[in-house]
Amino acid sequence: MKTLIMLALLGTVLAIAGCTEPGHYPVSNQECGPEDPVKDMDVNDCGSPLV
Repeated sequence: MKTLIMLALLGTVLAIAGCTEPGHYPVSNQECGPEDPVKDMDVNDCGSPLV
């Protein structure tokens, strides 16, 4: 029963965190812009530092 409640709470938190206005980041709620540093990111930037 506790596992079911924990999963329901986790799903609710994730659903609420994903709700944001278009053009804004969901976690920080900052507005997306043309000078965002994430536009220059490559898939290799997301790898583990141990690899």
